[in-house]
Amino acid sequence: MDKDTTVNIQTFLNEHPFSGFQWLIFVMCFVVVLLDGFDTAAIGFIAPSLVTEWHISRPALAPVLSAALFGLAFGALAAGPLSDRLGRRVLLMVSVTIFGIACLASAFSADLTQLTVLRFVTGLGLGAAMPNAVTMMSEYCPDGRRATMTNLMFCGFPLGAAFGGFLAAWMIPHFGWRSVLMLGGVTPLILAVFLLLVLPESVRYMVAKNQPVERIRAALSRISATASRATAFVMTEQAPRTDAKGGLSVVLSPSYVVGSIMLWLAYFMGLVIFYASINWMPILFKEAGLAPQRATLISALFPLGGVGAVLFGMLMDRFNPNRVIAVGYALTAVTVYAIGQSIGNVGWLMVSVFAAGILMNTAQSSMPALAAAFYPTQGRATGVAWMLGIGRFGGIAGSFLVAELTRRQFSFAGIFTVVAVAGVVACVALLIKQAVHPVDAAAAPVDRSVSAH
Repeated sequence: MDKDTTVNIQTFLNEHPFSGFQWLIFVMCFVVVLLDGFDTAAIGFIAPSLVTEWHISRPALAPVLSAALFGLAFGALAAGPLSDRLGRRVLLMVSVTIFGIACLASAFSADLTQLTVLRFVTGLGLGAAMPNAVTMMSEYCPDGRRATMTNLMFCGFPLGAAFGGFLAAWMIPHFGWRSVLMLGGVTPLILAVFLLLVLPESVRYMVAKNQPVERIRAALSRISATASRATAFVMTEQAPRTDAKGGLSVVLSPSYVVGSIMLWLAYFMGLVIFYASINWMPILFKEAGLAPQRATLISALFPLGGVGAVLFGMLMDRFNPNRVIAVGYALTAVTVYAIGQSIGNVGWLMVSVFAAGILMNTAQSSMPALAAAFYPTQGRATGVAWMLGIGRFGGIAGSFLVAELTRRQFSFAGIFTVVAVAGVVACVALLIKQAVHPVDAAAAPVDRSVSAH
């Protein structure tokens, strides 16, 4: 074969400018994540209206509030292997359609049981959508911008949650709580049609699965016309060699199992901190003597911190990504500990909460990009999805952890000291991953090739 007509996928992406077609893929994946954030947070915005309209107690809301969390976990665990088998495009369209239909249906719920079941189904779709969006984006990125673009895309999640809060505050008094769920359902269904018409399959996935060369050439030609001359494509992976064919067999293979467990542990511990803080800060601050309104306002500083994710992405593209995020978790531990030490000083408390929020959200938002870069194409979606799925149980554990510490009458400082330990564990996990799988000493690239017929 004429050497000039054989195109290396990653070299092609690295050598050409980031095209309008790649920006289109970015925008579609960003909107998926934005809607994910909106629909995940929607139940919290409508909760007070449910209490009033259905005459239920606040504790009775616990199942409906946690149903989506369980759905998110199981959706991610199931979708990763399916994506590595069926493709990123199909799974993205199906998952967006599922959470759109379920969210729309939940607007017509007659009671709490129906709403709880539909929130679980919504969670299944949301949990499947997020890792597939991350995987799709990472597989169309040049090496030098992968973490930056993936982290920028991930900023859609907190933006969607915040945007949902502002919209809900306006919509509920005018149109009722059901309108929020209708909007959260109709918008993804419109997006699903757009994905069907415009979204391509991942080029890396097509090469890995030996799909027809014409399909690969058509996708790459939308980045640069030079691809139209190619008669064959090869793909090199800077990843440890494994004989596993895909999905869980890659993630749990001897070449990857230690790194996989460390990614799960770090993400799990990060969500322990996030949910322990976001669910309990207002109550703990109030019990420590702050006025209720002040306690709520200071607590609201914590989730604002996702803005640092793009900076971390740039650092990850330039330096060792394991160490960059490990430092983020270590500093998270320091600032969470500082929250517990600063209850007598409101100014210092505000600084500590905001700093902890920035560091925590930034480190956590950078983890999907780290996972996407770690795994080879045949197991990437499963690797990202299982980290996100197992991590969700950390969110559930974080809520129960503080409840248990409160029951055992830990002091305010003691509670935040225990929560801070999770940041230390996450930091150590990533340092172990770096020791076992050095980023700058990857195994020899693996070639996968497709030839024209």
